[in-house]
Amino acid sequence: MNAASARGPWRPTRRRVTEALRAALVPLAVSALALGGLTAWTVAGQAGSPPRITVTSGRVFLPYGDTTPTAAFFDLANLGGADDRLVAVTSPAADGTPSLSRHRAAGAGTAAKAEVDAATVPAGGTLAMSPHGVDVTLRARAGWRVGDRLPFTLRFRHSGAMEAVAVVVRPGGRTP
Repeated sequence: MNAASARGPWRPTRRRVTEALRAALVPLAVSALALGGLTAWTVAGQAGSPPRITVTSGRVFLPYGDTTPTAAFFDLANLGGADDRLVAVTSPAADGTPSLSRHRAAGAGTAAKAEVDAATVPAGGTLAMSPHGVDVTLRARAGWRVGDRLPFTLRFRHSGAMEAVAVVVRPGGRTP
């Protein structure tokens, strides 16, 4: 007979049972918290919801005098549950290829413009383009007049291409 069988069957002590329960409680609590968060996300309609982009308005500034550089602005909404990114803009009504840019105050009443690769439209949020933030820079063709409707194609990373129209307005004007 060996020493282990001489002592009799193994029985857990109160201390060992308490330690085992405490060790199991942490993963159990974390799992319950994660399950609660996922349930709330699903109930809110956001689980697995792809981005759904809509364009609510588009406008393009009529250039001054004989200059051709100008900017177009779109108000974008994402009704989906995932972010999307505007990655390119094209228009047959523009000379050359439009580009995305961001304007920032540079101090002393000046501003700086920099091209950007993309602009995020957050899940459940909006992106309102403006002369003080993100816009589309382009070169106007001759003959644009206030009220003209110009076609654009907005390309998104996940949502693909979307057709939009921008109305030509005087700087500071809104879409009629």
